[in-house]
Amino acid sequence: MKSEILATAFLGLAVRSIISLYSYSGFDSPPMHGDYEAQRHWQEITVNLEVGEWYTNSSNNDLLYWGLDYPPLTAYHSYVLGRVGKSIDPRFVELHESRGFQSGEHKRFMRATVVAADVLIYLPALVYLVFSIDKAFQSNEKLFLFMLTAAYPGQILIDNGHFQYNNISLGLAAVAVAAILRKRWYTASFFFTLALNYKQMELYHSLPFFAFLLGECVGQKSFTSFAARISKIAAIVLITFAVLWLPWLGSLQAALQVLHRLFPVARGVFEDKVANVWCAVNVVWKLKKHLLNDQMALVCIGCTLIAALPTNVLLFRQRTKTGFLLALFNTALAFFLFSFQVHEKTILLAALPSLFLLKWWPNEMVIFLEVSVFSMLPLLTKDELLVPALVSTVTFHLIFKCFNSNAKLDNENSLKYLSNISSILMICIVGAVLTIPAPSRYPDLWPLIVSVLSCGHFLLFFLWGNYQQFTCKFS
Repeated sequence: MKSEILATAFLGLAVRSIISLYSYSGFDSPPMHGDYEAQRHWQEITVNLEVGEWYTNSSNNDLLYWGLDYPPLTAYHSYVLGRVGKSIDPRFVELHESRGFQSGEHKRFMRATVVAADVLIYLPALVYLVFSIDKAFQSNEKLFLFMLTAAYPGQILIDNGHFQYNNISLGLAAVAVAAILRKRWYTASFFFTLALNYKQMELYHSLPFFAFLLGECVGQKSFTSFAARISKIAAIVLITFAVLWLPWLGSLQAALQVLHRLFPVARGVFEDKVANVWCAVNVVWKLKKHLLNDQMALVCIGCTLIAALPTNVLLFRQRTKTGFLLALFNTALAFFLFSFQVHEKTILLAALPSLFLLKWWPNEMVIFLEVSVFSMLPLLTKDELLVPALVSTVTFHLIFKCFNSNAKLDNENSLKYLSNISSILMICIVGAVLTIPAPSRYPDLWPLIVSVLSCGHFLLFFLWGNYQQFTCKFS
């Protein structure tokens, strides 16, 4: 089995390396370029400026030009990469002069840093989690699960194609999930705190961790045991935060500035067309005409909590391992559908738990995962990643069909019917995007259709996930 796992990991790395040969976000697109330049620019800033200046606007750090807006662990990671890049070629991170820097050598360096994160963090975390699932549920499906998680095109296309480091935050979160399944509460607390301090979007997973760990503390037989466990968890979380945020804790203003960068309300409820409720509502009822940004933020917070609390209250009261995975899925979808400042790529936060729910609901989850890739179609088309997106999605589907011994789609007529409709719609829209130009009057027609159709799917999956959590009995 170990040899098969290793072979699958190498195959996953081969796919990532091939996709790394394609274009990336912002290639030859001045003046702002794209996410590739954002990551490069953060290396430039962290290498050349003092730590206290990283999140502050100045003549050397124009926050309007890809200002650092991820938590401190991302900044430290950028610093390490910047030092390595500077040792290869100082032009990679030269202050001011390196803006929009592009070269074959630099692209190879940047792509290698993502693959390195896959090798060192993401893929090992997936292996640890699939083995933890096998141990927790006494099954023997780790190869099937790892094969699908390693081949999931969404994460590969965004990190190794578009260009980001979601593999780090998702990998840290995966280790935390595995620790929960192994009843290692303190390990889970530590690794999830690291994930949250790498990307604030890990808030999508925070409520299930909080509900489960708090429930475990409250469930202790004595007050002494309760106090000891909750104190240890709180200490781990607070100390980890304190160590990572230390450079900004000497000044309230400095700490608030970092928080302001992490939660930029001024940007609006969404930027590009994204497959959530607010983008769909905006088609018929223009949000900016009726609600101020601050009002919209409050509406989003309220709707997100209303959508996410039921599944987490149930998890707090009935702590099961399968219920925990479902709560991660349901909560991530609630945040994606209703929260403020949602990006297309944050659907990966719902995709992570759905990959591990394949064990129980393989047919449903594979549909969700394919829709998650489809929902990013406008972004992938813009980055000239449509060909690898189509090939990798078809490959993912074929792997599922060939190796899923639990699939009984032929005997589930209603699911088969819905799956066929969904697939036909997505294929038709992809074909239309490729062959039919959008009318000049509606230049965003296809991205809007993709976002609304995907949103409809995600709403159905959100309702389905909550139904499963409230009606099924889990171990």
